[in-house]
Amino acid sequence: MISGDAIRGYIDLMILSLLRRAPSYAYELARQISAVTGADYTIKQTTLYSAVKRLENARLVTSYPGTSQSGKPRTYYRITEAGAGHLSLKVAEWHSTKSVVDRFVAGLDAPLPSIPLEGAAS
Repeated sequence: MISGDAIRGYIDLMILSLLRRAPSYAYELARQISAVTGADYTIKQTTLYSAVKRLENARLVTSYPGTSQSGKPRTYYRITEAGAGHLSLKVAEWHSTKSVVDRFVAGLDAPLPSIPLEGAAS
């Protein structure tokens, strides 16, 4: 199970990537996140709603009223053009972050490179 702390910086990326495919409402976004992550991560409703509101305030998503098949009102979200651009930046950032962390994980059994100390005699 991935902790909320470990994934916190990538909640926006997850939501925006789902909304890039199609507009959705919060409960469905939570279901989609669970379907993709399986037992590895469960998003809390408060985390999801806070993230969606933050994205909306940043104009990366917009909301609009809709109705469920049962007639219940729902708020739907869709990604904006700015949101799509932000998603591209976050994906690039993720690849860079993963590359850096992978270097440490892959090197657990290998010796670290020697780094000369400043001011040390050679």
